Amino acid sequence: MRRMNPEALLHHTDNGLPWPARLSTTPGYTLDTAYADALAVRALRVARGERPLGYKVGFTNRGIWPVYQVYAPIWGTVWERTVVFCDGEGTLRLDHTCEPRIEPEAVFGFRETPASATRIEDLFDALDWVAPGFEIVQSHLPGWKFAAPDTVADGGLHARLLVGPRRAVREIADHATGLDARLAGAGVALARDGSELERGRGANVLDGPLQALWHFVKALRACPGAPDIQPGDIVTTGTWTDAWPVAPGQTWHAAFDAPLPPLTLRLE
Repeated sequence: MRRMNPEALLHHTDNGLPWPARLSTTPGYTLDTAYADALAVRALRVARGERPLGYKVGFTNRGIWPVYQVYAPIWGTVWERTVVFCDGEGTLRLDHTCEPRIEPEAVFGFRETPASATRIEDLFDALDWVAPGFEIVQSHLPGWKFAAPDTVADGGLHARLLVGPRRAVREIADHATGLDARLAGAGVALARDGSELERGRGANVLDGPLQALWHFVKALRACPGAPDIQPGDIVTTGTWTDAWPVAPGQTWHAAFDAPLPPLTLRLE
C-alpha cells in the first residue's frame, strides 16, 4: 500500500480519521522523513491561513517511554486555532480528535529568539513567562501503537492546548539555575471529576521543564527546514504524568506546586 502524502495526513487530522497503517512500516521511513512530512503539512496549513503559535515537545518523560515504545523526545507545531488561554479554568472541545488523552505540563512563552542554544542561560534570557498547561494529545493509529517516526508525522500527537495563568520567569528566579531548580522540584496531583489519579514531578521531563526546553531548541535548530523560535512563540515541555484517556463531559484538575498555579479543564 502506498504511504500517505502530506495532503492525506492533513485530511486525516482535519476529519479525525484513523490512519490505515503505520508509516514506519514503509522501508526507509525514518525520523528525518517524518519531520520532512510534518513540515510539509505545516506549510499546507500556513498556506490555507492557519497561524503557527509555537511548538509542543513530546516524550520527554522517560518513565513512559517503555509504555509507548518511543525512547527519545519528539516535537511538533501548535496552532493558534488549537490553543486556548485562561486565568485558571478553561474549556476545550474534543471534536475531530482520535483517541484523545490529557497531559499536565509546563508551558513557556518566548519574548525573543534565543541568541544561542549553547548555554541554558541564553535560553533563560529569551524567555518571557511560564504557565501550567493541559495538552490534549491524540493518535491516528488505533490503540496508541506506533513507532517514533509515526508520532512525528502525526503532528507530534498534538490536538489541543489549554494554557493557564502566565507568570513572568523573572518573578520566579533571576537566573536559569534558579528557574530550573524551582520547576524541576515542583509536583502535580492530577484529578478527574474530583478523584485523584496520579502524581508527577517536573523532574520527570528530562530532569526538568527548562532542561526539556533546552533539549528541544537544540533539536529544532538541527532539523533541516524547521523554522526557528520566534518572539511570542509558546512551547510545551512534556507531561509530568502518564497520558490519560479523556471524554467529553469530564472535568480535570492539576494541582501544581509553586511556582505554577493550579489549572482546571472542562471537556466538551
